[in-house]
Amino acid sequence: MESPNLPLRVVCATRLEQKEFLSKTATGQSIKNFINVSKAEVRLYASNSTALGILYNQAIEETKKSPAILVFMHDDIWFGDYFWAERIRDGLKNWDIVGLAGNKRRASGQPSWVFINDKFERDAIENLSGAVGYGSKYPPEGVNHFGPINQQCKLIDGLFFAVKSETLLRAGLRFDEGFKFHFYDLDFCRQAELLNLKIGTIGLSVAHESGGNFNTDSWKSAYQDYLQKWKD
Repeated sequence: MESPNLPLRVVCATRLEQKEFLSKTATGQSIKNFINVSKAEVRLYASNSTALGILYNQAIEETKKSPAILVFMHDDIWFGDYFWAERIRDGLKNWDIVGLAGNKRRASGQPSWVFINDKFERDAIENLSGAVGYGSKYPPEGVNHFGPINQQCKLIDGLFFAVKSETLLRAGLRFDEGFKFHFYDLDFCRQAELLNLKIGTIGLSVAHESGGNFNTDSWKSAYQDYLQKWKD
């Protein structure tokens, strides 16, 4: 199936109950508000405490019987663009995997797509791509502008990325279920690179409520697992 005929399916986990998703989460409210323009299905994992990789892989396996464009995203994202589904479809004409912000290179030992070392120093602007708003509403409190969009990246932020299910199934690409809530996105991007899949950024107006949980004990543990797996 070609992407224009594929349904767009949001894959999302939330700690809230299913009945609260559309009314209380930023992502749920955004989907509901714009559904007449951007048609989307939702594969929701409610009341969730399971590792994202496990859930995401389950959603991928389900597409063997129901192909789709899968949009893996957090539950705390406000859309500012009611044509968001069209932006994704357009992006997938150029890239195998699309995201909102990323890095055009990888540096040894980097702990995030945006930072180059464990002192959390941001990479040079010429290596970065995309923009993401921040805050608990839209319009956002501000916008982190990392660099120009429509750039090929080595790594993208896991808050939001999209890919056709047929691409994942054909390449055999899955999430490493050992990474529960940290580094699953960086690991996924590195696997994609080994499979010669192209990752790129698109322009999509959003606001992300969370700023990330760097330097917690669980993050530090996952960071060591990530370094050990990739040997850098």
